[in-house]
Amino acid sequence: MNDHKIFNAGDVVLQSGMTHRNTQLAYQTYGTLNEDRSNAIIYMTSYGAHHTDILWMVGPTKVLDTDQYFIVIPNLFGNGLSSSPSFAVEPFSGAHWPDFTIYDNIAIQRRLITDVLGIEQLAMAIGFSMGGLQAYEWAAQAPDMVKRLVVICGAAKCAPHNYVFLEGIRATLTADAAYQNGRFVARPERGLRAMGRAYAAMAMSQEFYRHETWRDAGFSSLEDYLVGSWEGNFLKRDAANLLAQLWTWQHANIAQNTRYKGQFEHALQSITANAVIMPSETDLYFRVEDNRLEVEQMRRAKLIPIPSIWGHRAGAPSVNHEDAAFITRAIVSLLSQD
Repeated sequence: MNDHKIFNAGDVVLQSGMTHRNTQLAYQTYGTLNEDRSNAIIYMTSYGAHHTDILWMVGPTKVLDTDQYFIVIPNLFGNGLSSSPSFAVEPFSGAHWPDFTIYDNIAIQRRLITDVLGIEQLAMAIGFSMGGLQAYEWAAQAPDMVKRLVVICGAAKCAPHNYVFLEGIRATLTADAAYQNGRFVARPERGLRAMGRAYAAMAMSQEFYRHETWRDAGFSSLEDYLVGSWEGNFLKRDAANLLAQLWTWQHANIAQNTRYKGQFEHALQSITANAVIMPSETDLYFRVEDNRLEVEQMRRAKLIPIPSIWGHRAGAPSVNHEDAAFITRAIVSLLSQD
């Protein structure tokens, strides 16, 4: 893929203390930056996704209207476009890949926004799932820069149950015989297929399966859906990249840095953005209750659960027009406010 730009961040010392050399942040922009540079929106990628996978809300007349806003989509490290294990250079490859935290991602994205694009304030930071983890991190790391915040099926940190779910996914993928001594020595097709099936149970709700809602996405049977949607989704990604992003997800916490020193409530209270936090009512791992507890600590936040049976995928409604309309209305309302 060459439909993106590269910000070369150079040698970056990560939170772990390791240095990632020749750090490459892939990104793409849509729309035009206005004269006073006040119309920029940063929109972050989710787990395993590239910027091209999250464009359902970007474009003329869409909620992230490129006739009004300048949309910047940075690719999460480990997604195969930004620096990733799939093209890491020895000796920092395989089991010695230097993991990026969400904090590391946003620190480098911030350099892109300020040093490269010359933007001092963001009209909004927005993201779904791991994109929501990043949006929260933006609002906590740079409260003076982020005017509005939208988190869709995400959180300010990885909850314990969420962490355990991801441990199961990690164990499923690394059980493949191709995983040896901390690295994949061949493409783990069986592991990727198994990962997709394990993921499908938690990503969608019980009601979604009870009502055979997968038919609305164009699938003819449950098996057709599991193979075509879930196995197919992970088979197109690199397994080492998926593991790296699992690690990043599991270690997400807006307070784990020198600014907040582990004080989670203080980090939430420091967010000044006008915020809309949108969990799905049936999400099994980014839970409404976790977001409710977060919103209680925030200055200007509103909790707006998505009334959906699509589970976590309510936040990425590529074929789910009802949920897309719900999310769109909430974002349009927020953008109309100062």
